[in-house]
Amino acid sequence: MLTSPPRLDPNETNWIVHVNENLKCMPADEQQCWKYPSIYKVPPFITDLNPKAYQPQVVSFGPYHYDDNHLRPMEEHKHRALLHFLKRSGKSLECVFKSLKEVARELKDSYDKLDLKWKDGTGGEFLELMIMDGCFMLEIMRIATLPKSKAENYGYAPNDPIFSFDRLECIVPYIRRDMLLLENQLPMLVLYQLDAIANDGKEDDVNKLILKFHFPLERKTSTGLDSCLHVLDVYRKGLLKVMEPKKVQHKGKNEETETIIRSATELNEAGIKFNTSKTDSLNGISNSLNDISFDRGVLKLPLFTVDDTTEFMFLNVMAFERLHIKPFNSEDGNEVTSYVIFMDKIINNEQDVALLHTQGIIQNNFGSDKAVADLFNSLCIDVAVPSNKNLNYVQQKISKHCKKRWNEWRANLNRTYFKNPWTILSLIAAFFLFALTIIQTVYTLLSYY
Repeated sequence: MLTSPPRLDPNETNWIVHVNENLKCMPADEQQCWKYPSIYKVPPFITDLNPKAYQPQVVSFGPYHYDDNHLRPMEEHKHRALLHFLKRSGKSLECVFKSLKEVARELKDSYDKLDLKWKDGTGGEFLELMIMDGCFMLEIMRIATLPKSKAENYGYAPNDPIFSFDRLECIVPYIRRDMLLLENQLPMLVLYQLDAIANDGKEDDVNKLILKFHFPLERKTSTGLDSCLHVLDVYRKGLLKVMEPKKVQHKGKNEETETIIRSATELNEAGIKFNTSKTDSLNGISNSLNDISFDRGVLKLPLFTVDDTTEFMFLNVMAFERLHIKPFNSEDGNEVTSYVIFMDKIINNEQDVALLHTQGIIQNNFGSDKAVADLFNSLCIDVAVPSNKNLNYVQQKISKHCKKRWNEWRANLNRTYFKNPWTILSLIAAFFLFALTIIQTVYTLLSYY
């Protein structure tokens, strides 16, 4: 017996018709439908663990935190920075506005989520925000990186509440922190455009200025930083020193090996020694997070300074690496996250931190060794392990080394008998007495027979 198909509700029919119409209108290349953002609102599943790490403290850059109550006092100083920028460059505000208006759509597309206030209309308010924040950022970085003698004569009053040298020393650490928050970024195009206007179109290395501002005690090269997205991206590449990933050469078959990494103390007990990675320069110590290698029982790691800024810096860089869309099948772009996860594996407690500190790998400006261990252990909560060929290969080699019992026996022998000169002398004396005893026994037997 045939049964008639069930009748559809009008609402269901409308939905089916709507979906079928959308199906017919689907573009051949969906990639063209999406913009390419680089500045993101950090989602709750990331921020819930540590909300303060993603919130600016003294100054807002861009639209996400504009007009927050506790950040309003800095707005009047931004206006003064704009006036000094225009006066020194000799350019009119109309010229600056026109230059940025030509790239307004590209600047808006750099933000993942924009309120209608910034999206709609002619874009005047949005460009005003970009110009004010961009000029303030450039002024802060330029003056903070000058010697004291030049900074005092850079156009600002010696008692300026922000730009005087004494005030800068106090406020710059907070501004430096806020400039590295993912939600508090400006598109690099803003800084490039403003810098070109101030220098009459001549190229000035803005990337180099950013590196000098954020790494005041280190010499960072800006080579290869032509296509950066924002200040956080420049900083991230500064951590990696724009090094090409090491080519990993696997010999023979690609064997599946256990890659569980023990703590630094356990690795040391298995006979593994720790050393700082070296740069290409003579006796130079590397601080590139890419410089991790293992060879002949020696694990080489880059020098890293842990201080009060380490936690929020890593969290924001890792959030950027998680949220930013990468080319298909690309393993690049997760290097900082891979480094933090690797360090989390070899640091379990204060003994591990003390060992790495003794070997010159971790410089502790943060607090106790336990605080540093807790810091690294907290950074990787709910973080997926990204693929990194170099670190995977390093972990495989370490696992192979630890599986050989002889390496552990040799390490125990070294710790027990060769730890200091007195134990070495005692061992030599014991061997000498043992040899004399054998000789005496031989002579006794010979004389007997």
